[in-house]
Amino acid sequence: MKVQNPIIWSDFPDPDVIRVEDTYYMVCTTMFVMPGGPILKSKDLCHWELVSYIFDAIEENDIYQLKAGKNAYGRGQWATSLKFHNGFFYACFVCHDMQKTYVYYTDDIEKSFWNRYEIDGAFHDMSFLFDDGKAYLIYDNGDIKIAELKEDLSGIKEGGVNQLLFSTPSENIRLRCEGCRAYKINGFYYLLFIDWPNDGNGRRRVTCYRSKELLGEYERKILLDDDMGYQNQGIAQGILIDTPEGEWYSILFQDHGAVGRIPYLIPVTWEEDWPVIGINGKVPETFEVPFEKYDAKPLIISDNFNHAENRLDLSWEWNHNPEKDCWSFTERPGYLRLRTGSVAKELLNARNTLTQRTGGPGCSFTVEMETKGMKAGDYAGLTALQGTYGLIGIRVDENGLKRILVSNKGSDGRQKEDGYILFSDKQVFLKIQFDFQDSIDIAKFYFSTDGIEWKQLGEDLHMKYTLDLFIGYRIGIFYYAQKEIGGFADFKNFEYISHL
Repeated sequence: MKVQNPIIWSDFPDPDVIRVEDTYYMVCTTMFVMPGGPILKSKDLCHWELVSYIFDAIEENDIYQLKAGKNAYGRGQWATSLKFHNGFFYACFVCHDMQKTYVYYTDDIEKSFWNRYEIDGAFHDMSFLFDDGKAYLIYDNGDIKIAELKEDLSGIKEGGVNQLLFSTPSENIRLRCEGCRAYKINGFYYLLFIDWPNDGNGRRRVTCYRSKELLGEYERKILLDDDMGYQNQGIAQGILIDTPEGEWYSILFQDHGAVGRIPYLIPVTWEEDWPVIGINGKVPETFEVPFEKYDAKPLIISDNFNHAENRLDLSWEWNHNPEKDCWSFTERPGYLRLRTGSVAKELLNARNTLTQRTGGPGCSFTVEMETKGMKAGDYAGLTALQGTYGLIGIRVDENGLKRILVSNKGSDGRQKEDGYILFSDKQVFLKIQFDFQDSIDIAKFYFSTDGIEWKQLGEDLHMKYTLDLFIGYRIGIFYYAQKEIGGFADFKNFEYISHL
């Protein structure tokens, strides 16, 4: 089977991967969208499908409910470590907004919403390491530390190992080592990191430390420093994984503009007990693997919203915790009905925005919307969601007059109008088209009255990947009230088209 890199042209950062017999499972970062901690499944390391989520919500508080001016943008779940140990699957991640580290566990990785333990303190970018009957977290940035866990992994073991392992170089380094992935292979302890020097190529790279003794002296080696010719964006931070036949691979990610951080599959060989990532120091665009292609379900989907129960497909995630009584498939069969249960000033503090990832090199999304239930001050439609966002939808003014309106987040941080036309019907078709090819990173907005003839509205959105949200651009279905709650909007026939 031929691998074509990137293996997923969509936002799946901070991967960790485990193998259980001939099946691989991967976890990635989803930050503040809910449910979160997606588990993906594959049998060929190349084609992946969503099978479950680790959690439905991290906390039910103002931060995750977009209340009192608080939010979890750019925070939430970070860089989860995934392991299978003694019949249980474990996932650990830090939430800097909560200053807590969470350890989730289950005996069925393909079933969503696991049990959990909470540990006070932020064990940043940690990795599990199971060794000689003991469990550890190896963590932090630059000054790499180790902490021993209790036998049931419910917390830090009192009197156990808890110390500095080593300090990584700081001189002429923009980002010191972090994003640990820890392994014990053939008598060596290997710790993989991402770092970012100011000298040399001046980009993110894969750095490895190894030792024969867990608490001993560690050697250091650069394993990969390559960008595949893309804007000096180094491909780094990820994992080593073996096959049942003893072959080795790595999955790393690359910052790839507005679409987000995208994963690559790379062959690994061994020389003098060091992993060698890539071919002649490079990430191959294509290469052969000895797998049969895995028939994975799509990661981004169309959805007609004709569902007999209020259950979302795994491809959908909410922006923060949803108001659960304000959405339904069953209230009006064949439609997604969104109601307003709270008032918002603008998109980023509006609840119940339903999202999916976008995909490169380009894609478009359309939806049909009915507006008869909207109230004065309401705004509903589609969004290109990131810190620099754009919207197209129906806005109802204080006199009940409706407009098809394009808005975006201005340079002053406020939501501003970019173009509109008056609208008197009850039904409208909306479309956003994304272009990520060659870093164009443009989104265009369209409307139609019949779903056939489309008219562009407003200016192009120049998409930017920014760290205030720290996610790739998402498509979102939104509806919020600026004056009074109680209105509703109905959506159907959501369609995704890939421009591969």
